[in-house]
Amino acid sequence: MTGVQPRRPGLPSVWMQLSEAQRGILLAVAGDMRLKDHRDIEGNKTYALHYPDDRSEPVDAGDVEVLVELGLISSNKKFPSATYWLTEQGNLTLRSSATAPDTNDTSDPTP
Repeated sequence: MTGVQPRRPGLPSVWMQLSEAQRGILLAVAGDMRLKDHRDIEGNKTYALHYPDDRSEPVDAGDVEVLVELGLISSNKKFPSATYWLTEQGNLTLRSSATAPDTNDTSDPTP
């Protein structure tokens, strides 16, 4: 054994592994929407993104679970309704996903 730790995927590769729906959830939470889970009387959990005007849109539980497992979002773990936010890892992942400027552009930026 050499003591070398397995290499963790870089932040851009985490972004690339996410589905379009998972990316959308991250972007929505980074914006002005709230992600909440809701439990009914039987204990079943559903997830929804809430708009500032209190409309809501359901999201897939599996997508939320992936984001939690990757450490990109976390919650206040309240019952019966928890609110989720971006973690530091989630913020870093979003920042790393931004399109880098084209370094091959040779056009003159001055008018």
